[in-house]
Amino acid sequence: MHRDNGIERIMNVIKTAIDGVVIIEPRIFEDARGYFFESFSQREFDEKVGPVIFVQDNESKSSYGVMRGLHFQRPPFTQSKLVRCVKGAVLDVAVDIRKGSPTYGQHVAVELSEDNHRQFFISKGFAHGFSVLSETAVFQYKCDEFYHPEADAGISILDDSLGIDWRVPITKAILSQKDTKHPLLKDFDSPFEFFIK
Repeated sequence: MHRDNGIERIMNVIKTAIDGVVIIEPRIFEDARGYFFESFSQREFDEKVGPVIFVQDNESKSSYGVMRGLHFQRPPFTQSKLVRCVKGAVLDVAVDIRKGSPTYGQHVAVELSEDNHRQFFISKGFAHGFSVLSETAVFQYKCDEFYHPEADAGISILDDSLGIDWRVPITKAILSQKDTKHPLLKDFDSPFEFFIK
């Protein structure tokens, strides 16, 4: 159990190599009946990650080899996301697309599964995608902005220059037609700017 100033904490926040994305591990309470955990606390999220108000929850079900991404919404409808996999396993990836960022074009990848209960927070200025590693996967995510189809955009999930090991053979990859048409990073003019906090 995590404690700060005597207050019991139910989530552990793990920093990554890129500022703006963190891994969250909940405290799991297990007994003979099964398990329980608090999957989200606005109060603790605000304290440990930052003040973000989520307004929409989404869920998708996918089969092995499905790759979704790399998606983002253009300003003024940018989104931060808190994602998790509640059935099966996925490799979840965030790519820094903030102009001027010292980590521009770099990524963080984390396996999210029903067994590890990890969550991944991706702030604005990142492109997001995932590949399904299990037979099927149910993926859930919170967004701090509503979906706006006119602002929907992406970069190619198959861009070799990103150096992402999706852990799915290319011959097994299943993509939507839309996701095959996103530009490579080198041909992409990002609408995001990097600001030093």
